[in-house]
Amino acid sequence: MVSDSASWFVSLGQSTIDIAGRSVNYVGGFLLQSPAASPALVGVGFIVGPQIAATLFAGAVLGWLLLVPLGLFLNPALAAGAADAAGFIELSTEIWLRQVRPLAVGTMMVAAFYTLWGLRRPLIEGVGRALGNLQGASAEAGAGRLDIDIDFRRTGIAIAALCAPLFGLYWYFSESFGGAILLTVMMVVLGFLFAAVAGYLVGLLGSSNNPISGLTLSTLLIAAVVMVGIGVTGSGGILGVLAVAGVVCCACGISGDMLQDLKVGHILGGTPWKMQVGELIGVTIAAMVLIWPMILMDRVYEIGSPELPAPQAGLMALIAEGIVGGDMAWPLVLAGMALAVVLVLIAAPSPMLIAVGMYLPFPSTAGIFVGGLVSWWLSRTLDTQQATDEGRTRAVNTGVLLSSGFIAGEALMAVLLAMLVGAAGAWPWLALPQLADSALGGAAIFLLLYYMLVRMPLNAMRGAAHDGRE
Repeated sequence: MVSDSASWFVSLGQSTIDIAGRSVNYVGGFLLQSPAASPALVGVGFIVGPQIAATLFAGAVLGWLLLVPLGLFLNPALAAGAADAAGFIELSTEIWLRQVRPLAVGTMMVAAFYTLWGLRRPLIEGVGRALGNLQGASAEAGAGRLDIDIDFRRTGIAIAALCAPLFGLYWYFSESFGGAILLTVMMVVLGFLFAAVAGYLVGLLGSSNNPISGLTLSTLLIAAVVMVGIGVTGSGGILGVLAVAGVVCCACGISGDMLQDLKVGHILGGTPWKMQVGELIGVTIAAMVLIWPMILMDRVYEIGSPELPAPQAGLMALIAEGIVGGDMAWPLVLAGMALAVVLVLIAAPSPMLIAVGMYLPFPSTAGIFVGGLVSWWLSRTLDTQQATDEGRTRAVNTGVLLSSGFIAGEALMAVLLAMLVGAAGAWPWLALPQLADSALGGAAIFLLLYYMLVRMPLNAMRGAAHDGRE
């Protein structure tokens, strides 16, 4: 699991401000936190590269080192109640939760639609290809092996059959027959369109270009506005909206994964319908199996806790509760929208990434930034050593493979540790020893990651060059 980060509140002195003719003492300062000692986060930063990692970290700096201190300054009565550094740390975290995150939500709303606008041509092409495939979906009698897909009529029947239990689920959640019908229709229409877009972009540009966050956020906003429009509000409307957004999110993610698999199969000469059947079997088995580790993780760590923050799920819940439940801090959301407009006007690299950086916990974003710095250092070292194209490719690929292993390994270890903690109730001898948090231990993790992501790729490059000379 992700190691706890250290936190310090650095005081910048004391000042006095006048509010309504009354003098109020204000103690200013910054909440500083160390990066999370997480191989997975560092691996993510290494894979996405220094530019994306820096853009994400810029949002964290904007949120935690500008807006949080500004929130303290604008609430001197709150700041006056924090008598010590520990009180300021809790107060700063509360300001981030209650003020900065709603502002980041507004920024993400505008950024999501701006991202979709920038992808309008791929969107139109992806939807057009999907509709064209519908018209020519049935296999002709003389079609070759490489041109035969699953019969679309059977696919349509399967979709209709699966809509029935989902309609019942939406009806149960929303407690509205009409609302359940609309939710089911939105699920089918948006799921089809957005899955086509996600699959097209992943197949064209790669898995890292799946706009799943923007598509899910767009689905959530559309469903929430429709539910409010027909008067389905409260907890039922929130659950219904989240259920639709969850289905569409899974559809977008699976479509991207499937398109990559089918693309590889096409290159290797696989039979389309056989590969599609295999994909369906894999998705079905995964859905039946993965739910149990998720339940276990929630019982042991609790989804939404610092150990298992689930920031995207928290964002979806925050938006659904705000719009459908009527709890949205609209002044802050509108301020975030204005910030997004500013970022668009100045041609910021990615308003969505900046907003996500504001929304995520600072240690997580800082950990990703460290990974980006490691990637930059490896690239700089390769330039200094005047590496050949072949050597550079080998070194970078080695680093990417190691980073992928970090991500998968940390996830698997989290599940394994959750299983041990869960089983310790029945078998106490499985209880894990409690280890004290150590800043020195966290720093040692970063040194080890530096060695593995810089020195090992360079050694792999030199070893390949030596073998070539022999």
